[in-house]
Amino acid sequence: MMEFRLAADYEPKGDQPEAIEAITESIRAGKPSQTLLGVTGSGKTFTMANVIQRLQRPALIISHNKTLAAQLYSEFKAFFPENAVEYFVSYYDYYQPEAYVPSTDTYIEKDSSVNEEIERLRLAATGSLISRRDVIVIASVSCIYGLGSPEDFKALSVELTKGQTLGRDEFLERLVEALYSRNDVELKPGLFRVRGDVVDLFPAYAKNPIRIEFWGDEVEELTEIDAVSGSGLNKLENYRVYPANQYVTTREKIGSACKAIEAELEERVSWFEKEDLLLEAQRIRMRTEYDLEMLREIGFCNGIENYSRHLSHRKPGQRPWCLIDFFPEDFLLFVDESHVTLPQLGGMYNGDRSRKQKLVDFGFRLPSAMDNRPLQPEEFEKVTGQTVYVSATPADRELEKSSIVVEQLIRPTGLLDPEMEVRPIKGQVEDCISEIKKVAQDGHRSLVTTLTKRMTEDLADFLREHGVKVEYLHSD
Repeated sequence: MMEFRLAADYEPKGDQPEAIEAITESIRAGKPSQTLLGVTGSGKTFTMANVIQRLQRPALIISHNKTLAAQLYSEFKAFFPENAVEYFVSYYDYYQPEAYVPSTDTYIEKDSSVNEEIERLRLAATGSLISRRDVIVIASVSCIYGLGSPEDFKALSVELTKGQTLGRDEFLERLVEALYSRNDVELKPGLFRVRGDVVDLFPAYAKNPIRIEFWGDEVEELTEIDAVSGSGLNKLENYRVYPANQYVTTREKIGSACKAIEAELEERVSWFEKEDLLLEAQRIRMRTEYDLEMLREIGFCNGIENYSRHLSHRKPGQRPWCLIDFFPEDFLLFVDESHVTLPQLGGMYNGDRSRKQKLVDFGFRLPSAMDNRPLQPEEFEKVTGQTVYVSATPADRELEKSSIVVEQLIRPTGLLDPEMEVRPIKGQVEDCISEIKKVAQDGHRSLVTTLTKRMTEDLADFLREHGVKVEYLHSD
């Protein structure tokens, strides 16, 4: 089993050593909640990395937006180059959820644009979690949304070993069951092609395809190949193929799920007809029967997540599977910027329920679709274990729950916050010019911030007219 190995050219300094020691001891003592209160620039990320390295436990780090999650992902990748550091955020570049507006009788169909690279990273995260322990996942709050069952994801993965007994046709059947598609012309993530006894497969989570060569019912060679030229890159002794989609389920479960969906459909149609809602009854029957046909034929349909309760054999109201279920029981949770992230976790459930209720009431979805949802706050707390809240300004909620609050105020660099001086608004631009010229005389530069981009440009023009060497900088 691989251990977490922290790679850094520097040692903890400032308040970091005491913070690392206090949090580590609190977690070892079995305390459920800790708070790391650290000022900006105090190295909270490095403290988290050291805690993970000391405890040698898988970790989930939740951030409140994609940008901060990407920054953390880059930093932890550098800290743990030999371990599995994964990235799990929403894979939509654009997302318009399915919705219905009764006041205008407007149905809005689900529309989205999936980022293939982020989808690959999400699949890589779930793949790593079911195959190894040295895993750190950097996630946004999308990690509390429903996924397929971890057991089904693992059951539908295929372990390949050089020399093992496995027929080509059996392997192809298992690929299709794992939602890979055959395409003998183009090889892209999620596709495979067959040429005689040679199968080229592009795993949905990998950067390069693999070539599997059969000799009869034996796996003769496993080779990582270049996606463009097809030339061999590395010879492999074994390789694990994970499903091409996180919403996968076994064929046996699909059969029983279809029966349960049919039963719910008949019950719902009867209810609509009893209430004299004939349009809604016809609508739900047509939509659901089409989805059932797709499920029986290919094991997948658009909006399959709305049938997740039946596919995973859950009871009404029971929480859905999510990324957290892929972790072992002893994982660590770090909530970054907890004063912002925790309120987001609570707000997502309420917004999702309000939208879906209308779809159910007007016959666009079965009532079981309500159980495809984000976790409720109390459900999130039940499935997460020992937690470290990380924030410069933690809210009362985190402070009250935490057994210890560790302050990290002295930066490793020893730098202090500059003194803040509040001056009157009147004459502020002239005062700014005066201060800039004083700094320039000492051979230094000045940074001036404004509220808007337009103000940045106007102020730059004004300063230039008064003999100040100036350039503006903003995002466009």
